[in-house]
Amino acid sequence: MKHIFNKGTDPSKPTLLLLHGTGGNELDLLPLAGRIDDEASVLSVRGNILENGMPRFFRRLAEGVFDEEDLIFRTKELNEFLDEASQKYDFDRNNIIAIGYSNGANIAASLLFHYQDALKGAILHHPMVPRKGMDLPDLSGKSVFIAAGTNDPICSPLESAELQSLLEHANAKVELHWENKGHQLTVEEVETAAQWYRKLFI
Repeated sequence: MKHIFNKGTDPSKPTLLLLHGTGGNELDLLPLAGRIDDEASVLSVRGNILENGMPRFFRRLAEGVFDEEDLIFRTKELNEFLDEASQKYDFDRNNIIAIGYSNGANIAASLLFHYQDALKGAILHHPMVPRKGMDLPDLSGKSVFIAAGTNDPICSPLESAELQSLLEHANAKVELHWENKGHQLTVEEVETAAQWYRKLFI
């Protein structure tokens, strides 16, 4: 997978896994990583799927309708990439915090849904529920921050609340933060995510 790895100054910090939104690339979220933790290593990945020339992490059949088979395959592909990258760049595979926006948040949530040890935690900006009706692994010890918009036309407030509930039922600790905004990534939600991260991981 196309990616950037920037080694941090403090190897004890989590590695921040950056996952962009539809049409983005591995450069998009680098400023976010600096605001969250400027001492941590950063692994920023580009999605392998193209939709009308726009990079994504998995296919969809329509707006809000995921190609479930491709989602499962791409989630496995990303999880295996993390295994390989941790060896190549010598970072702790068990200490990865994903930071995803929109489509990137959805693939990060899918990692949590499918693989118990894929992530230590996640910051999910405007995610949806990746798959319905599946049994999640035990996510005890995992911490998740969800940023959602009360007027988000792509990801409804009900969807955000459902994702929180599913993760909590799998024993993850979840904080759901609301902005009175739409689907855009706001400075306020990034700052709130940074405060959440510092409270838990620094």
